[in-house]
Amino acid sequence: MYIGQAAHRSGTTIKSIRHYESIGLLPAARRQGKYRVYDQQSVDLLIFIKCAQQLGFKLKELQAAFASQNGQPLSWVHAQQAITNKKQEINDQIAALTQRHAQLVEFERSLQNAWKDCPLEGP
Repeated sequence: MYIGQAAHRSGTTIKSIRHYESIGLLPAARRQGKYRVYDQQSVDLLIFIKCAQQLGFKLKELQAAFASQNGQPLSWVHAQQAITNKKQEINDQIAALTQRHAQLVEFERSLQNAWKDCPLEGP
């Protein structure tokens, strides 16, 4: 299939496909004359990339995961490790945000107490 059909089937854009090829996420398509020709495996990889991006993966993270494969398709083991790493990153962000939220609650409480002690103004 040509690039337009691959884009349509994968839910990506032609521009994205060209970009993924240029940064090494997608193997270069074989050519038929001046046209790029894609197979179902390429479409599946495009769907994987799009899904991973929607789940918070950056293209650089995907590049790193794919680079460890030495040109081979991404294995389940490497995909699972990338997912585990991303989940840990999200857990760390949740912990940091939870701590920041608690600090804001405490800061708000201290301001309310200060306003109570101030005879001129209050909340």
